[in-house]
Amino acid sequence: MGEVRNGSREERFKKVREAPETPKHSSQPKIQKVPFMLRNPKTIQKFYEPRAVALGPFHHGNPRCELAEDFKLMLTKRFLKDTSQTVEALHQKVEEKIKELKDCYTEEATQRYDEETLAWMLFLDGCATLQFIQSFVDEKLEELSIKRDQIAFAQQDLFLLENQVPYQVLELLMNSSNKCGELKSSIETYVQANIGAPRKKQSKKPEQREPNVAITMEKEPAHLEKEPAHLLDLLRTRMLGTKKIPDNQDKDPPKNPDKRPKDHSVQSFRNVQELDAAGIHVTRSNSNYLGDISFVSHCFAGFLSLPAISVDDSTGPKFMNLIAYEMCHDFQNDFAVTSYISFLDALIDHADDVKKLRSADVLYNLLGSDKEVAKLFNKIGTDLVPNTDIYHDVKAEIEEHYKTKWKTWMSQFCHDHFSSPWTFLAFVGVLAALGLTGIQTWFAVYSPPSPCDVVCQNLKMRWKLK
Repeated sequence: MGEVRNGSREERFKKVREAPETPKHSSQPKIQKVPFMLRNPKTIQKFYEPRAVALGPFHHGNPRCELAEDFKLMLTKRFLKDTSQTVEALHQKVEEKIKELKDCYTEEATQRYDEETLAWMLFLDGCATLQFIQSFVDEKLEELSIKRDQIAFAQQDLFLLENQVPYQVLELLMNSSNKCGELKSSIETYVQANIGAPRKKQSKKPEQREPNVAITMEKEPAHLEKEPAHLLDLLRTRMLGTKKIPDNQDKDPPKNPDKRPKDHSVQSFRNVQELDAAGIHVTRSNSNYLGDISFVSHCFAGFLSLPAISVDDSTGPKFMNLIAYEMCHDFQNDFAVTSYISFLDALIDHADDVKKLRSADVLYNLLGSDKEVAKLFNKIGTDLVPNTDIYHDVKAEIEEHYKTKWKTWMSQFCHDHFSSPWTFLAFVGVLAALGLTGIQTWFAVYSPPSPCDVVCQNLKMRWKLK
Protein backbone atom coordinates (compact mmCIF):
# COMPACT_ATOMS: atom_id res chain seq x y z
CA MET A 1 0.00 0.00 0.00
CA GLY A 2 2.93 2.30 0.79
CA GLU A 3 4.29 1.95 -2.75
CA VAL A 4 0.90 2.81 -4.24
CA ARG A 5 0.68 5.94 -2.12
CA ASN A 6 4.19 7.03 -3.07
CA GLY A 7 3.41 6.42 -6.73
CA SER A 8 0.21 8.42 -6.39
CA ARG A 9 2.11 11.32 -4.81
CA GLU A 10 4.67 11.27 -7.62
CA GLU A 11 1.92 11.35 -10.24
CA ARG A 12 0.39 14.37 -8.59
CA PHE A 13 3.71 16.18 -8.45
CA LYS A 14 4.35 15.27 -12.08
CA LYS A 15 1.00 16.79 -13.13
CA VAL A 16 1.96 20.05 -11.48
CA ARG A 17 5.39 20.11 -13.11
CA GLU A 18 3.94 19.33 -16.56
CA ALA A 19 1.00 21.74 -16.29
CA PRO A 20 1.02 24.43 -19.03
CA GLU A 21 1.99 27.98 -18.15
CA THR A 22 -1.16 29.37 -19.78
CA PRO A 23 -4.35 27.75 -21.14
CA LYS A 24 -4.08 26.50 -24.71
CA HIS A 25 -6.70 27.92 -27.07
CA SER A 26 -7.45 27.07 -30.67
CA SER A 27 -7.53 29.75 -33.37
CA GLN A 28 -11.34 29.61 -33.33
CA PRO A 29 -13.52 29.00 -30.25
CA LYS A 30 -15.14 25.58 -30.31
CA ILE A 31 -18.91 25.19 -30.56
CA GLN A 32 -19.98 24.09 -27.10
CA LYS A 33 -22.79 23.98 -24.58
CA VAL A 34 -24.00 27.06 -22.76
CA PRO A 35 -21.82 27.69 -19.66
CA PHE A 36 -23.15 26.02 -16.52
CA MET A 37 -23.75 29.27 -14.60
CA LEU A 38 -26.30 30.36 -17.23
CA ARG A 39 -28.16 27.06 -17.44
CA ASN A 40 -31.12 27.96 -15.27
CA PRO A 41 -33.74 25.20 -15.61
CA LYS A 42 -36.51 27.80 -15.87
CA THR A 43 -34.97 29.58 -18.83
CA ILE A 44 -32.87 26.98 -20.64
CA GLN A 45 -35.56 25.74 -23.02
CA LYS A 46 -36.81 29.22 -23.83
CA PHE A 47 -33.42 30.81 -24.45
CA TYR A 48 -31.01 28.04 -25.41
CA GLU A 49 -32.83 25.07 -26.94
CA PRO A 50 -34.22 25.04 -30.52
CA ARG A 51 -37.97 25.09 -31.00
CA ALA A 52 -38.21 24.38 -34.74
CA VAL A 53 -34.96 23.13 -36.23
CA ALA A 54 -31.99 21.29 -34.69
CA LEU A 55 -28.61 21.98 -36.30
CA GLY A 56 -25.38 20.21 -35.45
CA PRO A 57 -24.81 17.39 -32.96
CA PHE A 58 -26.01 18.84 -29.64
CA HIS A 59 -29.77 18.66 -30.30
CA HIS A 60 -29.76 16.20 -33.20
CA GLY A 61 -32.80 13.94 -32.96
CA ASN A 62 -34.77 16.31 -30.72
CA PRO A 63 -38.44 15.21 -31.04
CA ARG A 64 -39.58 18.85 -31.04
CA CYS A 65 -37.64 19.44 -34.26
CA GLU A 66 -38.67 16.27 -36.09
CA LEU A 67 -40.87 18.12 -38.59
CA ALA A 68 -37.90 20.19 -39.76
CA GLU A 69 -36.01 17.10 -40.94
CA ASP A 70 -38.30 16.77 -43.98
CA PHE A 71 -37.85 20.45 -44.79
CA LYS A 72 -34.07 20.02 -44.57
CA LEU A 73 -34.23 17.45 -47.39
CA MET A 74 -36.35 19.74 -49.56
CA LEU A 75 -34.08 22.73 -48.93
CA THR A 76 -30.98 20.65 -49.67
CA LYS A 77 -32.48 19.46 -52.95
CA ARG A 78 -33.11 23.08 -53.98
CA PHE A 79 -29.59 24.05 -52.99
CA LEU A 80 -28.13 21.31 -55.16
CA LYS A 81 -29.88 22.71 -58.21
CA ASP A 82 -27.52 25.70 -58.11
CA THR A 83 -24.38 23.55 -57.99
CA SER A 84 -22.68 21.75 -60.82
CA GLN A 85 -22.15 18.67 -58.65
CA THR A 86 -24.17 15.69 -57.59
CA VAL A 87 -25.25 15.11 -54.02
CA GLU A 88 -22.63 12.37 -53.74
CA ALA A 89 -19.79 14.62 -54.93
CA LEU A 90 -20.73 17.53 -52.68
CA HIS A 91 -21.18 15.25 -49.68
CA GLN A 92 -17.75 13.79 -50.33
CA LYS A 93 -16.20 17.26 -50.03
CA VAL A 94 -17.62 17.56 -46.52
CA GLU A 95 -16.57 14.01 -45.70
CA GLU A 96 -12.98 14.71 -46.74
CA LYS A 97 -12.83 17.59 -44.24
CA ILE A 98 -14.66 15.80 -41.42
CA LYS A 99 -11.68 15.56 -39.04
CA GLU A 100 -11.09 19.31 -39.34
CA LEU A 101 -14.81 20.06 -39.03
CA LYS A 102 -15.19 17.73 -36.05
CA ASP A 103 -12.53 19.74 -34.27
CA CYS A 104 -14.82 22.79 -34.46
CA TYR A 105 -16.89 21.21 -31.66
CA THR A 106 -15.99 20.17 -28.14
CA GLU A 107 -15.49 16.45 -27.62
CA GLU A 108 -18.71 16.36 -25.61
CA ALA A 109 -20.70 17.31 -28.73
CA THR A 110 -19.39 14.70 -31.17
CA GLN A 111 -18.47 11.68 -29.04
CA ARG A 112 -21.83 9.98 -29.72
CA TYR A 113 -21.43 10.04 -33.51
CA ASP A 114 -19.06 8.32 -35.90
CA GLU A 115 -17.44 10.39 -38.65
CA GLU A 116 -19.79 9.15 -41.39
CA THR A 117 -22.90 10.13 -39.41
CA LEU A 118 -21.39 13.50 -38.48
CA ALA A 119 -20.40 14.23 -42.08
CA TRP A 120 -23.95 13.59 -43.34
CA MET A 121 -25.38 15.69 -40.50
CA LEU A 122 -23.18 18.69 -41.29
CA PHE A 123 -23.74 18.34 -45.04
CA LEU A 124 -27.52 18.30 -44.69
CA ASP A 125 -27.63 21.04 -42.05
CA GLY A 126 -25.24 23.25 -44.02
CA CYS A 127 -27.12 22.98 -47.32
CA ALA A 128 -30.49 23.51 -45.61
CA THR A 129 -29.21 26.54 -43.68
CA LEU A 130 -27.86 28.27 -46.79
CA GLN A 131 -30.99 27.59 -48.80
CA PHE A 132 -33.24 28.73 -45.94
CA ILE A 133 -31.35 32.01 -45.66
CA GLN A 134 -31.43 32.68 -49.41
CA SER A 135 -35.12 31.77 -49.65
CA PHE A 136 -35.89 33.99 -46.66
CA VAL A 137 -34.10 36.97 -48.21
CA ASP A 138 -35.77 36.32 -51.58
CA GLU A 139 -39.15 35.79 -49.84
CA LYS A 140 -39.61 32.35 -51.39
CA LEU A 141 -40.10 30.19 -48.30
CA GLU A 142 -43.85 30.07 -48.87
CA GLU A 143 -43.18 28.08 -52.04
CA LEU A 144 -42.09 25.23 -49.74
CA SER A 145 -45.28 25.59 -47.66
CA ILE A 146 -43.32 26.55 -44.57
CA LYS A 147 -45.69 28.28 -42.14
CA ARG A 148 -44.94 31.70 -40.70
CA ASP A 149 -44.61 30.49 -37.12
CA GLN A 150 -42.07 27.85 -38.18
CA ILE A 151 -40.10 30.51 -40.07
CA ALA A 152 -40.07 32.78 -37.02
CA PHE A 153 -38.88 30.00 -34.70
CA ALA A 154 -36.27 28.84 -37.23
CA GLN A 155 -34.88 32.40 -37.41
CA GLN A 156 -34.24 32.31 -33.67
CA ASP A 157 -32.84 28.77 -33.78
CA LEU A 158 -30.13 29.76 -36.25
CA PHE A 159 -28.57 32.04 -33.61
CA LEU A 160 -28.49 29.62 -30.66
CA LEU A 161 -25.03 28.79 -29.33
CA GLU A 162 -25.68 25.04 -29.12
CA ASN A 163 -27.32 25.02 -32.55
CA GLN A 164 -24.43 26.23 -34.71
CA VAL A 165 -22.92 24.76 -37.86
CA PRO A 166 -19.23 25.67 -38.39
CA TYR A 167 -18.85 28.52 -40.87
CA GLN A 168 -16.23 26.35 -42.59
CA VAL A 169 -19.07 24.05 -43.67
CA LEU A 170 -21.04 26.97 -45.09
CA GLU A 171 -17.94 28.33 -46.83
CA LEU A 172 -17.17 24.94 -48.37
CA LEU A 173 -20.71 24.56 -49.69
CA MET A 174 -20.94 28.14 -50.96
CA ASN A 175 -17.68 27.82 -52.87
CA SER A 176 -19.13 24.73 -54.58
CA SER A 177 -22.22 26.62 -55.73
CA ASN A 178 -22.74 28.62 -58.91
CA LYS A 179 -24.21 31.40 -56.75
CA CYS A 180 -21.40 31.83 -54.24
CA GLY A 181 -21.50 35.63 -54.26
CA GLU A 182 -25.29 35.70 -54.02
CA LEU A 183 -25.25 33.30 -51.06
CA LYS A 184 -22.69 35.36 -49.16
CA SER A 185 -24.71 38.51 -49.83
CA SER A 186 -27.84 36.74 -48.56
CA ILE A 187 -26.09 35.85 -45.32
CA GLU A 188 -25.10 39.50 -44.78
CA THR A 189 -28.64 40.67 -45.51
CA TYR A 190 -30.10 38.00 -43.22
CA VAL A 191 -27.81 38.92 -40.32
CA GLN A 192 -28.55 42.64 -40.73
CA ALA A 193 -32.28 41.87 -40.71
CA ASN A 194 -31.85 40.15 -37.34
CA ILE A 195 -30.04 43.12 -35.83
CA GLY A 196 -33.16 45.22 -36.23
CA ALA A 197 -33.91 48.92 -35.53
CA PRO A 198 -34.75 51.28 -38.43
CA ARG A 199 -31.93 53.43 -39.74
CA LYS A 200 -31.66 56.97 -38.46
CA LYS A 201 -32.58 59.75 -40.88
CA GLN A 202 -29.58 62.01 -41.43
CA SER A 203 -30.19 65.64 -40.54
CA LYS A 204 -27.91 68.64 -40.40
CA LYS A 205 -27.06 69.65 -36.85
CA PRO A 206 -25.17 72.67 -35.52
CA GLU A 207 -21.56 72.05 -34.67
CA GLN A 208 -20.91 70.97 -31.10
CA ARG A 209 -17.93 69.79 -29.15
CA GLU A 210 -16.93 66.18 -29.59
CA PRO A 211 -18.72 63.94 -27.07
CA ASN A 212 -16.94 61.42 -24.90
CA VAL A 213 -17.50 58.28 -26.97
CA ALA A 214 -17.29 54.88 -25.30
CA ILE A 215 -16.61 52.90 -28.47
CA THR A 216 -17.21 54.31 -31.94
CA MET A 217 -17.77 51.55 -34.47
CA GLU A 218 -17.61 51.11 -38.20
CA LYS A 219 -17.76 48.07 -40.45
CA GLU A 220 -14.38 46.59 -41.36
CA PRO A 221 -13.59 46.05 -45.06
CA ALA A 222 -14.53 42.55 -46.15
CA HIS A 223 -11.02 41.65 -47.32
CA LEU A 224 -9.62 42.38 -43.83
CA GLU A 225 -12.24 40.38 -41.94
CA LYS A 226 -11.45 37.17 -40.15
CA GLU A 227 -13.72 34.27 -41.07
CA PRO A 228 -16.39 33.90 -38.37
CA ALA A 229 -16.64 30.71 -36.33
CA HIS A 230 -20.38 30.43 -37.06
CA LEU A 231 -23.49 32.54 -37.69
CA LEU A 232 -23.77 33.64 -34.04
CA ASP A 233 -20.19 34.88 -34.19
CA LEU A 234 -20.99 36.79 -37.40
CA LEU A 235 -24.07 38.33 -35.75
CA ARG A 236 -21.94 39.55 -32.83
CA THR A 237 -19.36 41.03 -35.22
CA ARG A 238 -22.02 42.92 -37.19
CA MET A 239 -23.69 44.20 -34.01
CA LEU A 240 -20.43 45.58 -32.68
CA GLY A 241 -18.70 46.69 -35.86
CA THR A 242 -14.97 47.37 -35.54
CA LYS A 243 -13.34 49.79 -33.16
CA LYS A 244 -12.41 53.18 -34.55
CA ILE A 245 -10.31 55.82 -32.77
CA PRO A 246 -12.03 59.25 -33.06
CA ASP A 247 -10.19 61.73 -35.28
CA ASN A 248 -9.45 64.11 -32.41
CA GLN A 249 -8.26 61.42 -30.02
CA ASP A 250 -4.52 60.89 -29.74
CA LYS A 251 -3.11 57.48 -29.08
CA ASP A 252 -1.06 58.95 -26.22
CA PRO A 253 -2.81 59.85 -22.93
CA PRO A 254 -3.95 63.48 -22.60
CA LYS A 255 -1.27 65.89 -21.39
CA ASN A 256 -3.64 67.55 -18.94
CA PRO A 257 -4.97 64.84 -16.62
CA ASP A 258 -7.35 67.32 -14.99
CA LYS A 259 -9.45 67.28 -18.18
CA ARG A 260 -10.30 63.61 -17.65
CA PRO A 261 -13.67 62.77 -16.10
CA LYS A 262 -13.54 62.04 -12.42
CA ASP A 263 -13.53 58.39 -11.40
CA HIS A 264 -16.69 57.45 -9.54
CA SER A 265 -16.50 53.95 -8.13
CA VAL A 266 -20.15 54.11 -6.99
CA GLN A 267 -22.93 54.81 -9.48
CA SER A 268 -25.62 56.89 -7.79
CA PHE A 269 -28.06 57.21 -10.69
CA ARG A 270 -30.43 54.29 -11.22
CA ASN A 271 -32.55 54.69 -14.33
CA VAL A 272 -33.63 56.92 -17.21
CA GLN A 273 -36.22 58.74 -15.09
CA GLU A 274 -33.63 59.82 -12.55
CA LEU A 275 -31.30 60.97 -15.31
CA ASP A 276 -34.12 62.96 -16.91
CA ALA A 277 -34.87 64.67 -13.59
CA ALA A 278 -31.20 65.67 -13.39
CA GLY A 279 -31.32 67.21 -16.86
CA ILE A 280 -29.75 64.29 -18.73
CA HIS A 281 -31.75 63.50 -21.85
CA VAL A 282 -31.52 60.40 -24.01
CA THR A 283 -30.96 60.83 -27.74
CA ARG A 284 -30.37 58.41 -30.59
CA SER A 285 -26.83 57.67 -31.81
CA ASN A 286 -25.82 58.08 -35.43
CA SER A 287 -25.38 54.32 -35.87
CA ASN A 288 -27.00 51.14 -34.53
CA TYR A 289 -23.71 49.59 -33.38
CA LEU A 290 -24.01 48.53 -29.75
CA GLY A 291 -20.83 50.34 -28.75
CA ASP A 292 -21.93 53.71 -30.14
CA ILE A 293 -22.75 55.16 -26.71
CA SER A 294 -21.62 58.69 -25.85
CA PHE A 295 -22.32 61.52 -23.42
CA VAL A 296 -21.97 65.28 -23.87
CA SER A 297 -22.78 68.09 -21.42
CA HIS A 298 -24.01 71.56 -22.50
CA CYS A 299 -24.41 74.13 -19.72
CA PHE A 300 -26.89 72.55 -17.30
CA ALA A 301 -28.19 69.89 -19.73
CA GLY A 302 -26.62 66.55 -20.61
CA PHE A 303 -27.26 64.29 -23.59
CA LEU A 304 -26.74 60.53 -23.52
CA SER A 305 -26.68 59.01 -27.02
CA LEU A 306 -27.65 55.35 -27.37
CA PRO A 307 -27.93 53.08 -30.42
CA ALA A 308 -31.45 52.19 -31.47
CA ILE A 309 -32.72 48.70 -30.67
CA SER A 310 -35.87 46.79 -31.62
CA VAL A 311 -37.29 44.51 -28.94
CA ASP A 312 -39.40 41.51 -29.92
CA ASP A 313 -39.71 37.80 -29.08
CA SER A 314 -36.24 37.06 -30.48
CA THR A 315 -34.42 39.67 -28.38
CA GLY A 316 -34.15 37.54 -25.23
CA PRO A 317 -32.77 34.37 -26.88
CA LYS A 318 -30.50 36.38 -29.16
CA PHE A 319 -28.77 38.36 -26.42
CA MET A 320 -28.67 35.47 -23.96
CA ASN A 321 -26.85 33.32 -26.51
CA LEU A 322 -24.45 36.15 -27.38
CA ILE A 323 -23.71 36.53 -23.66
CA ALA A 324 -23.25 32.76 -23.34
CA TYR A 325 -20.87 32.83 -26.31
CA GLU A 326 -18.78 35.58 -24.72
CA MET A 327 -18.57 33.52 -21.52
CA CYS A 328 -17.15 30.44 -23.28
CA HIS A 329 -13.74 29.76 -21.75
CA ASP A 330 -11.91 29.48 -25.09
CA PHE A 331 -13.33 32.68 -26.61
CA GLN A 332 -10.97 35.57 -25.84
CA ASN A 333 -13.06 38.75 -26.14
CA ASP A 334 -13.84 42.05 -24.45
CA PHE A 335 -17.38 41.13 -23.28
CA ALA A 336 -18.80 43.96 -25.37
CA VAL A 337 -22.33 42.57 -25.69
CA THR A 338 -22.44 41.66 -21.99
CA SER A 339 -21.31 45.19 -21.11
CA TYR A 340 -23.94 46.75 -23.38
CA ILE A 341 -26.75 44.72 -21.78
CA SER A 342 -25.47 45.62 -18.30
CA PHE A 343 -25.43 49.31 -19.25
CA LEU A 344 -28.95 49.13 -20.67
CA ASP A 345 -30.17 47.19 -17.62
CA ALA A 346 -28.85 50.01 -15.40
CA LEU A 347 -31.05 52.47 -17.32
CA ILE A 348 -34.23 50.37 -17.31
CA ASP A 349 -36.01 49.60 -14.06
CA HIS A 350 -39.64 50.36 -14.81
CA ALA A 351 -42.09 50.70 -17.67
CA ASP A 352 -41.70 54.51 -17.57
CA ASP A 353 -38.00 54.12 -18.39
CA VAL A 354 -38.94 52.14 -21.49
CA LYS A 355 -41.50 54.80 -22.41
CA LYS A 356 -38.85 57.54 -22.32
CA LEU A 357 -36.52 55.44 -24.49
CA ARG A 358 -39.35 54.95 -26.97
CA SER A 359 -40.06 58.68 -27.01
CA ALA A 360 -36.40 59.29 -27.86
CA ASP A 361 -36.57 56.79 -30.79
CA VAL A 362 -33.95 54.67 -29.05
CA LEU A 363 -36.16 51.65 -28.37
CA TYR A 364 -38.83 50.14 -30.63
CA ASN A 365 -41.22 47.99 -28.64
CA LEU A 366 -42.52 45.09 -30.74
CA LEU A 367 -42.87 42.81 -27.72
CA GLY A 368 -46.00 44.15 -26.05
CA SER A 369 -46.30 46.38 -23.00
CA ASP A 370 -43.45 48.53 -21.73
CA LYS A 371 -43.62 46.56 -18.50
CA GLU A 372 -42.74 43.35 -20.37
CA VAL A 373 -39.71 45.03 -21.96
CA ALA A 374 -38.48 46.22 -18.55
CA LYS A 375 -38.88 42.69 -17.16
CA LEU A 376 -36.97 41.24 -20.11
CA PHE A 377 -33.88 43.42 -19.64
CA ASN A 378 -33.97 42.97 -15.87
CA LYS A 379 -33.99 39.21 -16.46
CA ILE A 380 -31.19 38.96 -19.02
CA GLY A 381 -29.15 41.58 -17.14
CA THR A 382 -29.04 39.51 -13.94
CA ASP A 383 -25.69 38.19 -12.64
CA LEU A 384 -23.65 39.54 -15.55
CA VAL A 385 -19.98 40.49 -15.20
CA PRO A 386 -19.35 43.33 -17.68
CA ASN A 387 -16.07 44.84 -18.84
CA THR A 388 -15.80 47.92 -16.62
CA ASP A 389 -13.36 49.63 -19.00
CA ILE A 390 -15.75 49.89 -21.94
CA TYR A 391 -18.12 52.56 -20.62
CA HIS A 392 -15.87 53.86 -17.84
CA ASP A 393 -15.49 57.43 -19.15
CA VAL A 394 -19.13 57.74 -20.20
CA LYS A 395 -20.37 56.61 -16.78
CA ALA A 396 -17.90 58.92 -15.03
CA GLU A 397 -19.10 61.97 -16.98
CA ILE A 398 -22.75 61.08 -16.35
CA GLU A 399 -22.03 60.72 -12.64
CA GLU A 400 -20.15 64.03 -12.55
CA HIS A 401 -23.07 65.81 -14.25
CA TYR A 402 -25.58 64.00 -12.04
CA LYS A 403 -23.85 65.09 -8.83
CA THR A 404 -23.46 68.76 -9.84
CA LYS A 405 -26.26 70.30 -7.80
CA TRP A 406 -26.68 73.62 -9.64
CA LYS A 407 -27.17 71.75 -12.91
CA THR A 408 -29.80 69.58 -11.27
CA TRP A 409 -31.61 72.63 -9.84
CA MET A 410 -31.56 74.48 -13.16
CA SER A 411 -32.84 71.39 -14.96
CA GLN A 412 -35.63 70.96 -12.42
CA PHE A 413 -36.58 74.63 -12.82
CA CYS A 414 -36.75 74.28 -16.60
CA HIS A 415 -38.72 71.05 -16.27
CA ASP A 416 -41.28 72.70 -13.96
CA HIS A 417 -41.73 75.89 -16.01
CA PHE A 418 -40.97 74.93 -19.60
CA SER A 419 -42.13 71.31 -19.88
CA SER A 420 -45.26 72.34 -21.83
CA PRO A 421 -46.35 75.34 -23.95
CA TRP A 422 -48.94 76.38 -21.31
CA THR A 423 -46.44 76.55 -18.44
CA PHE A 424 -44.07 78.47 -20.71
CA LEU A 425 -46.78 80.98 -21.71
CA ALA A 426 -47.80 81.38 -18.07
CA PHE A 427 -44.19 82.08 -17.12
CA VAL A 428 -43.85 84.63 -19.93
CA GLY A 429 -47.15 86.25 -18.84
CA VAL A 430 -45.92 86.64 -15.26
CA LEU A 431 -42.66 88.18 -16.49
CA ALA A 432 -44.58 90.58 -18.77
CA ALA A 433 -46.90 91.63 -15.93
CA LEU A 434 -43.97 92.28 -13.60
CA GLY A 435 -42.20 94.25 -16.32
CA LEU A 436 -45.21 96.45 -17.04
CA THR A 437 -45.77 97.10 -13.34
CA GLY A 438 -42.15 98.15 -12.93
CA ILE A 439 -42.35 100.51 -15.92
CA GLN A 440 -45.54 102.08 -14.58
CA THR A 441 -43.97 102.63 -11.15
CA TRP A 442 -40.85 104.19 -12.68
CA PHE A 443 -42.85 106.69 -14.73
CA ALA A 444 -44.95 107.56 -11.73
CA VAL A 445 -41.88 108.42 -9.65
CA TYR A 446 -39.25 109.65 -12.07
CA SER A 447 -41.13 111.00 -15.12
CA PRO A 448 -40.60 114.83 -15.79
CA PRO A 449 -43.67 117.18 -15.65
CA SER A 450 -45.58 117.55 -18.89
CA PRO A 451 -46.68 120.95 -20.43
CA CYS A 452 -50.24 120.33 -19.23
CA ASP A 453 -48.99 119.93 -15.68
CA VAL A 454 -47.20 123.35 -15.94
CA VAL A 455 -50.35 125.14 -17.25
CA CYS A 456 -52.51 123.68 -14.49
CA GLN A 457 -49.99 124.70 -11.88
CA ASN A 458 -50.01 128.35 -13.15
CA LEU A 459 -53.79 128.50 -13.17
CA LYS A 460 -53.90 127.28 -9.60
CA MET A 461 -51.41 129.97 -8.53
CA ARG A 462 -53.42 132.79 -10.21
CA TRP A 463 -56.67 131.58 -8.66
CA LYS A 464 -55.08 131.77 -5.21
CA LEU A 465 -53.80 135.31 -5.84
CA LYS A 466 -57.25 136.52 -6.73
